[in-house]
Amino acid sequence: MNVREFLQVLPGVQLRAGGERKVSALCFDSRTLSGDCVFVAVRGGKVDGHQFLVEAASKGAAALIVEDPANVPADYPGAVAVVPNTRVALNKLAARFYGNPADKLFCVGVTGTNGKTTTTYMVEAIFSQGRRPAGVIGTIDHHFKQEVWKTDMTTPDPVSFQSRLRNFVDLGAKSVALEVSSHALRQSRVDEVPFDVAVFTNLSRDHLDYHTDMEDYFDAKNKLFRDLLSNSKKPKPTAVINADDEYGRRIQVGSNVRLWYYGPNSGSHIRYTIQTSGFSGSRFQLATPVGNRDFSIRMVGLHNVANACAAIGAGLAADLSMDAIAQALGTLNGVSGRLEAVPNKRGVHIFVDYAHTDDAIQTVLHHLDQIRKGTRLKNKIITVFGCGGDRDSGKRPLMMKAALKYSDYVVLTSDNPRTEDPEKILDDAMAGAPAGSLDKTIFRNADRKQGIAKAIELANEDDVILIAGKGHEDYQQIGTTKYPFSDIQVVKELLK
Repeated sequence: MNVREFLQVLPGVQLRAGGERKVSALCFDSRTLSGDCVFVAVRGGKVDGHQFLVEAASKGAAALIVEDPANVPADYPGAVAVVPNTRVALNKLAARFYGNPADKLFCVGVTGTNGKTTTTYMVEAIFSQGRRPAGVIGTIDHHFKQEVWKTDMTTPDPVSFQSRLRNFVDLGAKSVALEVSSHALRQSRVDEVPFDVAVFTNLSRDHLDYHTDMEDYFDAKNKLFRDLLSNSKKPKPTAVINADDEYGRRIQVGSNVRLWYYGPNSGSHIRYTIQTSGFSGSRFQLATPVGNRDFSIRMVGLHNVANACAAIGAGLAADLSMDAIAQALGTLNGVSGRLEAVPNKRGVHIFVDYAHTDDAIQTVLHHLDQIRKGTRLKNKIITVFGCGGDRDSGKRPLMMKAALKYSDYVVLTSDNPRTEDPEKILDDAMAGAPAGSLDKTIFRNADRKQGIAKAIELANEDDVILIAGKGHEDYQQIGTTKYPFSDIQVVKELLK
């Protein structure tokens, strides 16, 4: 299509020239500039796309989308569109460029601090069992069936995002399970998705290096429900919300949205009752708006029962059968790096988990402690964790306190220190430790492999080791370099 047709999606835009040129690409990154592309000058946290307008013009861009035309060359022959917000414009243009693929999918968005990845994988299993195969976009990767695309961002930029949805549709997907980050919501990356279901898992301290405070963080999450779901053009938009979370009970939805709460309490629309829970999984009874049923999952921890309820709610909103949902969840073995068990011959229960906030660490350890108490064994819990560099430093002592609450021993080590001094990060975390605990109940080693080795050294048969923070990641970032590093592989090597 030509520029004039392409830009019709932006309300009120009028072009003085260049409207007949063909559009071959859409870009907002100066590194991908090409002739006949439409370049959108986005203002980022560190770089302002408006500073690349001269370069875009010199490379033959068909159109420039700007908030401020001051840097557009006077002799530029292409089209110029001035808009109030180029992020919003980029999102609309990306959806149009790829043919609005989300319109052809049943769209499930999952937001919250913890549980997003696990819930999307459960949704994927449920919808695939229900013959509505789902693509997944999230923290670990993007994938549809055997096709996998790597990612380094929970929710990608609008162009990459719409391109991936197009991939899914072309490959035969009927639905998508999407992790929706607060950054993505604040930056309008998913504004053009007509959501069928929006899931809220929980909210606890995270990303306060980006958000001004917890209210700002919550407001970003609330946008998914208050604005995007409530304005969805899908026939039965449904909100599935954790009733046990104080922020969940504050979520706002429009009168057109079907609201389902999930949790163990009597007021929940999707209410679970635990039957058994152990190191091999959980069994629970579920009461729902469409009937009751017993379920079992092979994933450890009561938080995964809650995640399952969220995914079940999405399946029920799509009118999938309870039998199909139960079968899907009963055969799902788990998610990479989410309380992933590492088999070993020593009889130690070793788990690798992505928990990287104080709330996530405390939640996982609480469930492991409950299981430990149920076994009536005098087994220890040993926790290995670190704190990310160049991120919210205020949560570091809180993470230490959370680790100590249910652990017999804590090994403090590095996560991804990035450009911070690893020892300084450990110092920050130690501020949450009692005086005199170092080398008694707390062991400190900035070398992550040595830290994991210390935990294994401390463990006896039936003890529990939680290695928290990095989960599925296969690298460790020190400075600006990413070095190969997998907690799972390191444990296997050490156990040899």
